[in-house]
Amino acid sequence: MRISKRYLSLLMAWLPMGVMHCENPFVQTCFTTDPAPMVYGDRLYVYTGHDEDNADFFWMQEWRVYSTADMVNWTDHGSPLAIEDFEWADDRAWAPQCVERDGKFYFYVPLHSKLTGAMAIGVAVGDTPTGPFKDAIGRPLVDGDWAYIDPTVFIDDDGQAYLYWGNPNLYYVKLNEDMVSFEGEIKMVEQTPDGFGKPKFVEMEPDKKYKSTYTEGPWFYKRGGIYYMLYAAGGIPENISYSVSDKPTGPWKYMGVIMPQCDTGSFTNHCGVADYKGKSYFFYHTGNLPGGGGFGRSIAVEPFEYNADGSFPEIMPSQAGAPAVATFNPYGRVEAETMSWSRGVSTEPNDSTGLYVSEVHDGDYVKLSNVDFGEDGLRKFGASVASALRGGQIEMRLDSPDGKVAALLDVSGTGGWENWRYIERDAEAGVSGVHDVYFMFIGRKGPKLFNIDYWTFKR
Repeated sequence: MRISKRYLSLLMAWLPMGVMHCENPFVQTCFTTDPAPMVYGDRLYVYTGHDEDNADFFWMQEWRVYSTADMVNWTDHGSPLAIEDFEWADDRAWAPQCVERDGKFYFYVPLHSKLTGAMAIGVAVGDTPTGPFKDAIGRPLVDGDWAYIDPTVFIDDDGQAYLYWGNPNLYYVKLNEDMVSFEGEIKMVEQTPDGFGKPKFVEMEPDKKYKSTYTEGPWFYKRGGIYYMLYAAGGIPENISYSVSDKPTGPWKYMGVIMPQCDTGSFTNHCGVADYKGKSYFFYHTGNLPGGGGFGRSIAVEPFEYNADGSFPEIMPSQAGAPAVATFNPYGRVEAETMSWSRGVSTEPNDSTGLYVSEVHDGDYVKLSNVDFGEDGLRKFGASVASALRGGQIEMRLDSPDGKVAALLDVSGTGGWENWRYIERDAEAGVSGVHDVYFMFIGRKGPKLFNIDYWTFKR
């Protein structure tokens, strides 16, 4: 997504500056949806859908992956999976989830099936959290109904895995140990007022107001012996509600609303929850990027603490997002697609270099938060850049877009938009300690200036 320049003044006025927080929405380079967090190793990964620009429906073609080690700087890993990876599918790459088992990563996704003409759920497998992924079985895992969307998967302590999904009904099946087949029959969860705040749809009384209405987007997990089922509820617009159980298949007890219906610019919502580095995080989506809306959504995150009894507090959307849980070590190679905030830029893939930052124009910038230059300080700053035209300049500024210039790179034409050249310059003396870093892009107004593959910082 290229955010139109006419929105930039609005974006700058709205953006909280100078705080060491994840700034919501925490991806600005494209529209992202339906966040599904997964912790693996020392990083937190979020798997998302991708709304196309200027969409008038959920026209979604691929899934994307982002990761962080500090909750403020996020690395874009691009799109490791798309509709084209499933020969049996032809449309609608909707809400995903990825889980790890025995060193393999299983990516569950809904798609429109060419076999039945309805929605289905497929599964891809990869050797790393960022792929590449391939269709694991060459056919849908479950198929045949328009309700077959929004898969959520959980592996219990005894090794039994469960797949839940559905709109407006909620279904589940027990997965086999291979994670790509299942045993027994598909079952539909009995929705009651005690379990979900309402009876099943056909039993609802038209003039009666119910506590909740399960709609879609289930998120299933276990914590402290409690099984949680979070879901989008209330119809349109959606809130996020939840139910709990002491068994993985219920019976469920309705607990209430977590995130009420809010003016987020999106009539849908979809959540995921993860514990990371001793803290709990609630992921959701909004329509809050400039140019966004109900079909142009963007992922966000809020830190929270469970109540003493394991119940959820009310969680409201914010612009601030999550505070940093670690400082960022810049020394060595830093991929340019790692950022805490950006203005105007996008990212693009290349088979030889991987992902890089593109669509750089005069006045755009990329920000890294909570960067620790240490006591010895920064000595040299460099970047791998490419420009088919005249290039421009990169100002490395500290703590704000108009802060101290710590280093300056002059970028000249390199002979092509993917013809890379590494440039390096001395940094100003005295750059030490922890700072937010802004890479400000300067050049002729109007044309694209250059692309950036990675940064280097040397002591």
